[in-house]
Amino acid sequence: MNAVATVTLQVGGNTLMLLPEKAIFLPECDTLLIADAHIGKATSFRQLGVPVPAGTTGETLSVLTRLIHRLDAKRVVFLGDLLHSARSLAPDTLTAVLRWRELHSAVELTLVRGNHDDRAGDPPAMLDIQPFDEPLMLRGLALNHHPRPAAGGYALAGHLHPCVSIGGRAHDWHRLPCFWFSERVGVLPAFGAFTGMQAIRVRHGERVFAVAPDRVFELQAKPKSA
Repeated sequence: MNAVATVTLQVGGNTLMLLPEKAIFLPECDTLLIADAHIGKATSFRQLGVPVPAGTTGETLSVLTRLIHRLDAKRVVFLGDLLHSARSLAPDTLTAVLRWRELHSAVELTLVRGNHDDRAGDPPAMLDIQPFDEPLMLRGLALNHHPRPAAGGYALAGHLHPCVSIGGRAHDWHRLPCFWFSERVGVLPAFGAFTGMQAIRVRHGERVFAVAPDRVFELQAKPKSA
């Protein structure tokens, strides 16, 4: 296995490990935080007649499996938009998700409902995923889907699919997903293999950590928003 470079922060009295797989691990409680998996998005598009690649749900679940095994995670909390739509769990997709769940039957799965979950409905009971409205409080953290401050804890959220543009020596620009931390809210990049990205505008005092395939690194200067 290739080594990966993570970044560790202290936020809201908790240790946060920022992972190149676009997730956060909380080592004090063996918990993975995942935002915007959008399971079944490609299936939903194909049902609407949009030709998109197959296999993205399997790719998303495979990455999550690797993280669970590598970190020995006991719990996964999805910060909203676990399912993309009510069409997401077509028979083939549901079968794949069920098989994945059976492989990780000992892992506690929790969903903080997001806007796509409101439309898709709660996951089928057979998946044993416990849904909650935001915020879900955990060790002084307020786990949200929407990136807004919460009373009683530092908020961690998704929804925005944040990214930054990184310039190279040849004056070319590359868009990278990122973690984005302000005084009261931290935003995770979208975890799913088939999701878009949204460029962010970074304000003074905020911290941004860009995500490359094998490492997470902090941007010291204000990145270009484009």
